[in-house]
Amino acid sequence: MEIKEKESVVVRFSGDSGDGMQLAGNIFSTVSATVGNSISTFPDYPADIRAPQGSLTGVSGFQVHIGAEQVYTPGDLCDVLVAMNAAALKTQYRYAKPDAAIIIDTDSFGPKDLEKAQFASDDYLGEMGIDPDRVIACPLTSMVKDCLEGILDAKSILKCRNMFALGLVCWLFDRDLDVAFNFLREKFAKKPEVAEANIKVIQAGYDYGHNTHSSVANVYRIETKHKVPGRYMDITGNKATAYGFIAAAEKAGLKLYLGSYPITPATDVLHELSKHKSLGVITVQCEDEIAGCASAVGASFAGAFAVTSTSGPGICLKSEAMNLAVIMELPLVVLDVQRGGPATGLPTKSEQTDLLQALFGRNGESPMPVVAAASPTDCFEMAFAASKMALEHMTPVILMTDAYVANGSAAFKLPNLSEYPAITPPYVPEDLKGSWTPYMRNQQGVRYWAVPGREGFEHILGGLEKDDKTGAISTNPENHDLMTRKRQAKIAAISVPDLEVLGDKDDAELLIVGFGGTYGHLHAAMDELRAQGKKVALAHFRYINPLPKNTAEVLKKYPKVVVAEQNMGQLAGWLRMKVDGFVPQQYNEVKGQPFKVAELVEAFKKILNKEYIY
Repeated sequence: MEIKEKESVVVRFSGDSGDGMQLAGNIFSTVSATVGNSISTFPDYPADIRAPQGSLTGVSGFQVHIGAEQVYTPGDLCDVLVAMNAAALKTQYRYAKPDAAIIIDTDSFGPKDLEKAQFASDDYLGEMGIDPDRVIACPLTSMVKDCLEGILDAKSILKCRNMFALGLVCWLFDRDLDVAFNFLREKFAKKPEVAEANIKVIQAGYDYGHNTHSSVANVYRIETKHKVPGRYMDITGNKATAYGFIAAAEKAGLKLYLGSYPITPATDVLHELSKHKSLGVITVQCEDEIAGCASAVGASFAGAFAVTSTSGPGICLKSEAMNLAVIMELPLVVLDVQRGGPATGLPTKSEQTDLLQALFGRNGESPMPVVAAASPTDCFEMAFAASKMALEHMTPVILMTDAYVANGSAAFKLPNLSEYPAITPPYVPEDLKGSWTPYMRNQQGVRYWAVPGREGFEHILGGLEKDDKTGAISTNPENHDLMTRKRQAKIAAISVPDLEVLGDKDDAELLIVGFGGTYGHLHAAMDELRAQGKKVALAHFRYINPLPKNTAEVLKKYPKVVVAEQNMGQLAGWLRMKVDGFVPQQYNEVKGQPFKVAELVEAFKKILNKEYIY
């Protein structure tokens, strides 16, 4: 058997929502990350709680791109497609490369399965235009039943089918099964018989590929190259966000409080933080979004590091309590894991359509810092940065991620917390006792934080405008104007890193601009264009309000600029508002799906060829 070296490969697992495709994909990702491969994943699942078995609308997918060197996206198309039933093949084959290997469970391609998937005949491969020589067709369900006969009941046996497919994929890419075995033993620690049954099935799938030397694909090895030494783990964006909040609380010496209400795709942050009571984390699942944010405001007033997490619909509901934190000038991080809208919209799909809501979606003049994470691992960095900003500047901060980066995963090098900066809240100095008032500020214009319980610093805050000097309720016009300007000046004065330019930063003919979770796709598009000899650069925003001080300088430096985002042009509008004379071209999609790198490349080529695509 020949083992061939390969730089990268994309695998897509697909099947019914109950077929465990997310688990199989996660294990394969973990196995790959553990050996040092770079990974990028994309879980793509329906919003249905449980769609009818075998239906086209109930197909769940998980795509993972593994590489010897850095990979930035889950890949446009896959090299291997696992289709656990006819509906999966029908809906997911469009994500496969023309020469992709297809793994199917022939036991799930019976007449009723084909009818549900709307095939016209039993020649389903012919209808799809699939070369049979590229198909690994095996009676997967039957083999799993034979493997586990007498070990588990019939219903439990069917839940192990995904592990056979995983074992076969691990054989195709020469993966070490021990990592997968350890993963399962840890996951099912309280049910060791289930863990061992799944392990047996993975081994059976691996052995099937090895013994039959399944002919449609060679065995490939993806070696690790240029990896920074250290301990790595496969981490999702939501888990990284939770860890970033914990790290910030540790650095600030505060208890972390999360007031939240479950909402897709942000709920995993609540789940993860609830596991860490030993680290002083307090989590409260409130009765609604309003209570989640209001309780966080109360926790902040009491001296905790307060966070509230949600998605776009929850931001709408939280806006009044967020505004309360603005006028009270209390530290609070509001996590917005964006999803498709408006209204309930596309609960499990990803967009960037909340940006203007984050910037302006509150009554009155209510300035609030807005930052965005660029990747699953960057969620840790930006959660820490947002926390530091909120605690040191006494302001609510909105941290924007999205379903793509929140549910996606990547290889995460475990950080050394000692290398991260201190977080120093502006506590009111003891020598101000007797002269202090609630809106007294330090030299940076930040309101001092007087935590309740300190004798001599008793005070009341609330939603009515207060006098700058006394802290008493005031309707004085000049005072309101003064307080409005002070709140705005405080946000504008926050120092953020300069905007970094990647690629041909000195002589690019085209500057690509984006923000948040589109970073990987825009970076990959830039790399492809540069490989074709084009002069292209990328400027990606993680700090959106306030903008980096060199924003205007960067945006006006290049002859052509395109702002690419998954909305109808919200970042482009914000930049036009803040940078005089800036009129970019735009590339906008609102599909609930990540960009396709090939489509970006073609669109950007048109701009370079002087075709206007707005």
